[in-house]
Order: sequence, then C-alpha cells, then structure tokens
Amino acid sequence: MSLPVVSKKIRSNFCVLVSAVIAFSSAPEVARAFGPSGVPKEFGSDVVRMLEQEGTLAPFASVVFCMKAPEQCRKVGGQSIMDLDAERGAQLSRVNSTVNRSIRPVNDRSGTDDWEVDVKSGDCEDFALTKRKQLIELGWSSSSLRIAVALTSSGEGHAVLIAKTSAGDLVLDNRTSAIMDWRKTDLRFLKVQSRDNPKQWQNVGQKAKLVASAPKKVRTATATLRRADPVLRQASDIGNY
Repeated sequence: MSLPVVSKKIRSNFCVLVSAVIAFSSAPEVARAFGPSGVPKEFGSDVVRMLEQEGTLAPFASVVFCMKAPEQCRKVGGQSIMDLDAERGAQLSRVNSTVNRSIRPVNDRSGTDDWEVDVKSGDCEDFALTKRKQLIELGWSSSSLRIAVALTSSGEGHAVLIAKTSAGDLVLDNRTSAIMDWRKTDLRFLKVQSRDNPKQWQNVGQKAKLVASAPKKVRTATATLRRADPVLRQASDIGNY
C-alpha cells in the first residue's frame, strides 16, 4: 500500500488540551444554536470557506494511524457538502458535546504522538477522530468531515474536526461545545485532510473563499479571526511550521 510522504516535525511533541474551558451544551442550548433549517442562527447568507490549496506533507502520526486502522481512512461516499438541516445540525452539536464529555483529556507521553479513536482518554486528535467516526456512522460522508491542524493565537498546535456544510465550514473543537464557523475561532489553519482521500492533506491558504448565495459568485476575502477560549501554554504535537 502506497503512503503519502510525511513530515517528521510533529512526531514528538504535545497537543493543546484544556478540559477546564469546555462548556457542555444542554438540549435547549443546542436548539437555540440552530434555526429551523439547521443553519446556525448567527451565520449570514454568504458562505465563506477555507481556501484549500496544493497538496502537502501529511502529519506523520496520521499515516501511522491509517496503517493501524485502515477502515478509518477509507473514503465513504456521499455529499462533499452536507445540507445542514435541523437533524444534521443536532447531530453535530450532540456528537461534539458527547465526545467532549466522554474522553478524559490527557497528553501523549513525552516523545510520542499517537492518533487513536474511541478512547477513554486522549488528546485533541483523538477527540476529532472519534467525532469523525461517529458522524460517519450517522450517514455523513468522509469528504464532508476533515481533520485539520492549526495554531492557536498563542502559537500552540491544535487539531479539530471540520464539517463541510451548506452553512459553511464548521469547527468541532474539544475545547468548547459550541459549533463555530472556522473564521470565528482563535485558530490559524495550516493544513486539512483532502476531500478525495483521507490519507492525503492540503495546505490551507490565508485567504478565504466567499461563496455568495445571491447573486452566485466566488471571490477571495481575508479571514477575520476572533479569539476563542483561553488555552494553556503547552508544547504542541502539531509543531510550529
């Protein structure tokens, strides 16, 4: 089996973990977060997506993970952009909150970087991988669910799950139960899994692609980031690129 070329930069450091800042959602809070159509209420009619660019080196730990659990790295068919109706919106909120509560945040051992799924304790990639698995079991396609690596506003590495939906590119983060548009986080995204092959990765541009609902047009716009919950200053398993 051929594997993508990988970077060794991320093999030995730690991931940002902040269990203390997770705000767990109740059912009424989930209902308020999404309107009747499933679209988050604070989102406008224009959809601004990540600008996915050329292929890049995959995180080394992701390649090891795909070798150990190939069933988690196969392409699962379906819409690459999921229609975010009320049911799909509730699924995102429920899975994000449930996984955030069920996994005890623990960093990998010093000098290691292990990506795992369905764990009782783990770091940020393990949260993201478990959410991805559960949403695929609910009928989401692999192309609509991508692991992304990023830097926080304080320069620490982090990993999250990106849900590609009709309402935009939404972030499921182990630091918060809120589902946020990717531009409204404190993250500077570096790379993301490919739509066509979960084993391959792409760079994320520092511009954003605006898809206007009316009239139909696409243009680039600089993304504006909002600082999210504070994070601890710890070393990162994503690495400083």
